[in-house]
Amino acid sequence: MTTIRLPIVDEFGDGEGSVQVHQDEAQRIDGALVIAVYGKGGIGKSTTSSNLSAAFATLGKRVLQIGCDPKHDSTFTLTKRMVPTVIDVLEGVNFHGEELRPEDFMFEGYKGVQCIEAGGPPAGTGCGGYVTGQTVKLLKEHHLLEDTDVVIFDVLGDVVCGGFAAPLQHAHYCLIVTANDFDSIFAMNRIIAAIQAKSRNYKVRLGGVIANRSRETNEIDRFNAAVGLKTMAHFKDVDAIRRSRLKKSTIFEMGDEPEVLEVQQEYLALARRMLNDVEPLPASPLKDREIFDLLGFD
Repeated sequence: MTTIRLPIVDEFGDGEGSVQVHQDEAQRIDGALVIAVYGKGGIGKSTTSSNLSAAFATLGKRVLQIGCDPKHDSTFTLTKRMVPTVIDVLEGVNFHGEELRPEDFMFEGYKGVQCIEAGGPPAGTGCGGYVTGQTVKLLKEHHLLEDTDVVIFDVLGDVVCGGFAAPLQHAHYCLIVTANDFDSIFAMNRIIAAIQAKSRNYKVRLGGVIANRSRETNEIDRFNAAVGLKTMAHFKDVDAIRRSRLKKSTIFEMGDEPEVLEVQQEYLALARRMLNDVEPLPASPLKDREIFDLLGFD
C-alpha cells in the first residue's frame, strides 16, 4: 500500500498544517466594531447574537448581523422570517454581484438592525470561507458598511476548517458562547486555538466568554482561570429566552416580567462592555489531556 503524505503548509503563519485563503485587503472592514460569535453547535449562538444586536440597537447603534451558517436561521428572530441567502441570490444572477441591489440580500429587522444570511454551499461541494468573503465583498461594493457602528458575525458551530474561521479575519473581538459542561468547554478550547492562530496575522483578539443556559458557572470559571479568559455575561436557563425564539422574537419583545427584564439588562450591559470596557485577552488553549484533568474526567 502506498502512503500519501500531505505537505505541511503554513504560507501565512496561521499554524502548522494550515492551508488558508489570505484576506484581500480590499475586503477589510473599517470603522465599525466587528464581533465574531462562536461556540459549540446548538449552544445558542444565534439567539445570543440576535439579542446582542438588539441590545446594541437599543443603545442607538447602527447594527449589521451576518449569519454564517448554511441553516440561514441566524436573523429570523430579528426579521420574523427566513430571508434569502447571499449565495442563493448570487446564484440567481450567475454570480454577477453588480446586478444585485442591497434589498436583494439585506433585510431590516428589529429596531433597524440590518440582517444578512450568507448561507453556504451544498454539503461537500465548497468552502464556507468563500461565502463569507463574497458577502463582505458585496457589502463593500454597495458601500453598506460605511454607516455601520457594529457588525456581528454569527458563525457555524465547529471550527474545523479555514472556511468557518474566515470571519476571524474581519473581527476585532471574538465572543465564545458556552454552557457549564465538558463538551461546550472542549469546543471553546478549540476556538481559542483558532483565534490564537489567526491573531498572528489579523487584528482579532479574544473578547471573553458568554455563559449560556447554565445556572452555575463553576466549570467555566475553572477553565477561564487556567487559560486566561473572563466571563463577560451570564444567561441562566431562563424559559423566556426559549419562548422568545419560538415566537420569532428577541428577548426585548417579551414583555416586562422580572426574569425578562433581568436578561434584557444583562444583554445591555454586555453591549456596553463591548463598546467601552473590553480588553484583549491573551488566552492560550490547553491540550486535550489537560482539559480532561482540569474538569475531572477520566
